[in-house]
Amino acid sequence: MVLDQSNLLSSEKYIENYRPQFHFTPESNWMNDPNGMVYYEGEYHLFYQYHPYSTVWGPMHWGHAVSKDLIHWEHLPIALYPDANGAIFSGSAVVDWKDSSGFFNGGTGLVAIFTSADGPKQTQSIAYSTDKGRTWNIYEGNPVLMDENCLDFRDPKVFWHQKSNKWIMVLAVGDHVRIYLSDDLKTWDFASEFGREAGSHEGVWECPDLFELPIGETDKKKWIMIVSIGNDDAHPEGSRTQYFIGEFDGKTFVNDNPNDTILWVDYGRDNYAGVTWSDTLGERRVFIGWMSNWKYANITPTKEWRSAMTLPRELSLSSTSDGIRLTQTPVKEIESIRTEKSKWKNLFIDPNSKNLLADCKGKEIEILAEFELNSATEFGFEVRTSSEEKTIIGYDVTEQELFIDRQRSGDSSFHPLFACRHTARVEPEGNRVKLHLFLDWSSVEVFANSGKTTMTDLIFPSSESEGLALFAVGGDVKLVSLEVYHLNSIWK
Repeated sequence: MVLDQSNLLSSEKYIENYRPQFHFTPESNWMNDPNGMVYYEGEYHLFYQYHPYSTVWGPMHWGHAVSKDLIHWEHLPIALYPDANGAIFSGSAVVDWKDSSGFFNGGTGLVAIFTSADGPKQTQSIAYSTDKGRTWNIYEGNPVLMDENCLDFRDPKVFWHQKSNKWIMVLAVGDHVRIYLSDDLKTWDFASEFGREAGSHEGVWECPDLFELPIGETDKKKWIMIVSIGNDDAHPEGSRTQYFIGEFDGKTFVNDNPNDTILWVDYGRDNYAGVTWSDTLGERRVFIGWMSNWKYANITPTKEWRSAMTLPRELSLSSTSDGIRLTQTPVKEIESIRTEKSKWKNLFIDPNSKNLLADCKGKEIEILAEFELNSATEFGFEVRTSSEEKTIIGYDVTEQELFIDRQRSGDSSFHPLFACRHTARVEPEGNRVKLHLFLDWSSVEVFANSGKTTMTDLIFPSSESEGLALFAVGGDVKLVSLEVYHLNSIWK
């Protein structure tokens, strides 16, 4: 049965309580991990884990949407349905440029590689599309990879490795990642494994990715392996995503850092299972994550739909005092939905200052600010405020920490660990701190110091909580520059 989603849209869609206005959400029902992201013939494809019959997790399908700019999305019919091999878990998609699979009669097309989940049994399967992803043919030889000894054996990310002239698959296997090689996407050979002793193991490993990036503006490059870790009841952070930096020779990934070095993609609570688009032009590497956390993903206070994606982010590498680190910046295309702009320069903010932002009320806002440290011990923004609610995005000068405090952010009754304050180390650069914020109907995203540190959090304030304010504690801080934009809805 093919479920037609075209009739789900109505005048009431996309204005439901908490519905994000410039983040991707499903038209209705449940969504989790982004899957199969690939750029092909002018379209960015976003597939995702989808349960079309409920707003909680269930038998997984691949939902599907396309975009020409990574911001405005067109919903398409479900791409992949559960079949004889099981439900359709996470995976990836590639352009088969040389028809190595033999599916395209010498032409090109899309191949999806995904986990088939049949109860505890997890195997890897493929499907192919000859019409730009609109319809899919399940390969008759599925599964193409299996291991009877592994229960957690999932989330294949596949890419073409030019130097070795091979397809590479990175696969999450319980507490580590395995790497497999193929000539045709159908037959896979084990090459190596990584990670049994490295990084964080506070949950099962999931959703790996592996890609190469230049270091700043230099000719040098490094390989980045991204690995998400699932929720463990013993840890309040819940599910989150780490990364490793190193070398890859076509068979083996070697970590540059000691095994006990843990690098987080995001220091907020709600950026999980993120991976990158395949086949983007040039060296552009664009990442998107699932904006939720397995601690409470099934019980967040939405009704018609559940879960959103983060903003797409362009990834790069920077040299820092701690070593080479991943940098994330929101894609430039987000600027296309900016509308009203307010701007200030060279002002001092202290505890008694009049609120500059009293007239900048709203629920869809972008803020770019640069502060110069002075006598204040803490400063930042209060967002989505009312007499009863506020979310604080601030900087602790003494501790050199960025923080988000969502203890009074709105509805947090659904889980005891949701209302919290969490931090990330951010060192001033030239005695200054830059903050780039995005506020939507149920989220905040923070990019500090040009994206060297990011924090992503869900919040569920009442619709009346639209206030915005600057604050300083214990002294003053120089506001070098401030720009505030209202953003248009991507759905209208």
